[in-house]
Amino acid sequence: MDSYLIQVNGKASLPCLRDVHVCLHGKSPSSGTTKGRKPHWAVRASEMSKRTFNPIRAIVDSMKVAPNPQKPLISLSIGDPTVFGNLPTDEEVMRAVKEALDTGSYNGYAPSVGYLSCREVVADYHSCPEAPLEAQDVILTSGCSQAIELALAVLANPGQNILVPRPGFSLYKTLALSMGIEVKFYNLLPEKSWEIDLKQMESLVDDKTACLIVNNPSNPCGSVFSKTHLQKIVAVASRQCVPILADEIYAEMVFEDCKYEALAKVSANVPVLSCGGLAKRWLVPGWRMGWILIHDRRDIFGKEIRDGLLRLSQRILGPCTVVQGALGGILRRTSSEFYHNTLSFLKSNADLCYSALSAVCGLKPIQPSGAMYLMVGIQMENFPEFENDVEFTERLIAEQSVFCLPATCFEYPNFFRVVITVPADMMMEACQRIQQFCEQHYQGGEGAQELECDK
Repeated sequence: MDSYLIQVNGKASLPCLRDVHVCLHGKSPSSGTTKGRKPHWAVRASEMSKRTFNPIRAIVDSMKVAPNPQKPLISLSIGDPTVFGNLPTDEEVMRAVKEALDTGSYNGYAPSVGYLSCREVVADYHSCPEAPLEAQDVILTSGCSQAIELALAVLANPGQNILVPRPGFSLYKTLALSMGIEVKFYNLLPEKSWEIDLKQMESLVDDKTACLIVNNPSNPCGSVFSKTHLQKIVAVASRQCVPILADEIYAEMVFEDCKYEALAKVSANVPVLSCGGLAKRWLVPGWRMGWILIHDRRDIFGKEIRDGLLRLSQRILGPCTVVQGALGGILRRTSSEFYHNTLSFLKSNADLCYSALSAVCGLKPIQPSGAMYLMVGIQMENFPEFENDVEFTERLIAEQSVFCLPATCFEYPNFFRVVITVPADMMMEACQRIQQFCEQHYQGGEGAQELECDK
């Protein structure tokens, strides 16, 4: 028998010491005999970890190709607008963070759902007559990704299913599968500017459907739904009594010939958890500031969903307190010129890329209306040496040092996604290299390339 003295309450006086008897090596303190099995190491990964799968990382990590050393790499693959330094955030955004830091008031722990004053700021910013919000309707999160995770976790149980867009952001599937939730994909239609195939979507609903995810504006498509289309989506959800998780991280990031509508504004009957944040519109993804907006004008969620979100938020404390403290300045003082300049740049790059790739044999880009992306279809029958979009993009890297994500990452093969946040000269250079690549590998049949490529 081995005895250990444990000090209690940080005092060394004898009354605060306890004599603890510890059983070592499987021996009983009383008998000294060995009982049960012999101890051995049996550390195993959890079932949740085994179910977790990120298709983008799995596909990209398996692409064992090196860029052409004769050409500098142009990466059009990552939706991070800060990578090239050409899209800085607004000066008022930086000033707001510096002011919050200088106060010294935001160095401690915040409530798990965020400071009340900061939630009020977000509620005021997003509230409108059609979809009013108060501070109690806002939960601050560590980026929009955590907002989506909490929203999924509160709405769905293992064994239930969720409806997810195809093509769509891979995080939905990654999170759902790790939670034991089935994913059902509804189709977006490229010939209709990526509108939802509503009949097909509604056909997927069953008694185990926990929620419908709507991403607008879209990653990876760069599409923006009209108010009429949003109303039709809500009508399906209303008929089927399915709540909506609205991924609106690209809210208001639409080009000048388009109008953005928050889904909650057209959803009087269907409850909505809207997930957003600072990452994209304010060009600060690394600051990890997101939020959930609870829209429930008919009290369908009731107290249970709100309490559930509160409990889930308490597992791990939320976003950076300094950025929380800066929210008032960020949301109220960011200049309209900053938004205008950002969107003008993105539209110009989108138009440049769309125009250049529309003239390339075997490619069919889809004109975006917002966000940071453009999807390009590959007419694989004209590139018979490549089995799929993954092989196509692998060879594009190897030969031309241009890295685009194959749309298999988004459950939509034979497309690839272009990020349009790179500097304009780099975008033009990338398009020229893509054109050279396609001209080299295009096979129009019986040597009739010129006829096939008459665009």
